[in-house]
Amino acid sequence: MSNFPKDFLWGGATAANQLEGAYNEDGKGLTGQDLTRKGWREAPTEEPMEDNLKLIGIDFYHRYKEDIRLFAEMGFKVYRMSIAWARIFPKGDEQEPNEAGLAFYDKVFDECLKYGIEPLVTLSHYEMPLHLTRTYDGWRSREVIDFFEHYTKTVFTRYQDKVKYWLTFNEINSISHVPFLSGGINTPKEELTKQDIYQAIHHELVASARAVKACHEIIPQAQIGCMILGVPVYPLTPEPKDVLKALATERENFFFSDVQVRGYYPSYSQRLFKENDIQLEITNQDLSDLKHTVDFISFSYYMSVCESADPTKEAGEGNIIGGIPNPYLKASDWGWQIDPEGLRYYLNCLYDRYQKPVFIVENGLGAVDELVELPDGTKTVLDDYRINYMNDHLVQVEEALKDGVEIMGYTSWGCIDLISFTTAEIKKRYGMIYVDRNQDGSGTLNRYKKKSFHWYKEIIESNGDSLSR
Repeated sequence: MSNFPKDFLWGGATAANQLEGAYNEDGKGLTGQDLTRKGWREAPTEEPMEDNLKLIGIDFYHRYKEDIRLFAEMGFKVYRMSIAWARIFPKGDEQEPNEAGLAFYDKVFDECLKYGIEPLVTLSHYEMPLHLTRTYDGWRSREVIDFFEHYTKTVFTRYQDKVKYWLTFNEINSISHVPFLSGGINTPKEELTKQDIYQAIHHELVASARAVKACHEIIPQAQIGCMILGVPVYPLTPEPKDVLKALATERENFFFSDVQVRGYYPSYSQRLFKENDIQLEITNQDLSDLKHTVDFISFSYYMSVCESADPTKEAGEGNIIGGIPNPYLKASDWGWQIDPEGLRYYLNCLYDRYQKPVFIVENGLGAVDELVELPDGTKTVLDDYRINYMNDHLVQVEEALKDGVEIMGYTSWGCIDLISFTTAEIKKRYGMIYVDRNQDGSGTLNRYKKKSFHWYKEIIESNGDSLSR
């Protein structure tokens, strides 16, 4: 007997810059993603380079009908996607939007609704118009708050009858780790002080709150949430210093949701600011704006980390947030530790902290997949490893539901293969739909259903009843 509620929102998640392609079509402006060929660790190039796989992505821009049809075949109730801000305002500071960009998303939303799929739309998913990055230094500038507010009001007004679920910023707590792609900040990371970073964070939090206010005014029947990079932090040992170090790291991440859910800065931030000589410029209007709080909390979940007060302990490779690998856990091909129970733990932490609905909007396994041909001529990927990963995590989601956590839904990350954010590779595949594109850019872009496609379809059809427990 399934413990998932009848209205549980099953689906998948993607980001515009990782699958749309068409980076310079129909008036779209450039973003930082068009200049980062190798992922978040690499310095941006001056101009887009041909070996940047994101420029074509998986060509969703021209193939969205086929892809949404496949999502519908899997039984999606919801599709989490993002709007490319630079399709709507190519430079970011214009008054008038780009009609071709608005029209594209009209078509995508109509296609989703045709199949009864609710769009869940992220307003800014690791991208900002490049002009705002180069001219204003992204979120370091207070002026960008107004540009973002104008953009959000434009899309809320345009899509008010089509989109009921919105998110403000993707993984907003990543800005201090990835200031260029997460915060649109042009100044090199090594030149930024904590004062610079936290002032940029403040501007982004105010912008998020203004988007919430605008959404509630323009689409009162809609729900709008925040989105954080969810990483449970365990002490490496029971040594009290390790426990306190884990608490401090946890607070660095919860700081963002604390402000967006509660509407004010948490008390623990005062010590952080004082000890790092951070003096934020906060206006009375900012304080008023921040009181416009989100309706739910959404997050990505891929791994947990450990923390230690011992500086000789090595951080793990590949993870944006850092942290020390847990000796009790196995890791993926990219060194991300696999911890299904950590998802249950984190769901409980969030709900205990906020008593607001939570939504798992990213979870999945990045792996090297092999396309094979079956005796009947069908091409597929026998990805039992992905099925096992998703099954084990969803079993823990069910446990959290039994714990009393109010969970809105689950959207698996990269439900169709796309370009990785962290490494800008296509070989790091998350999807349940295989896309024939190779690391050198070659391939037909044809779509093939993996074994996990049929498994997930059955999970959704049975509302979780067919999970292996």
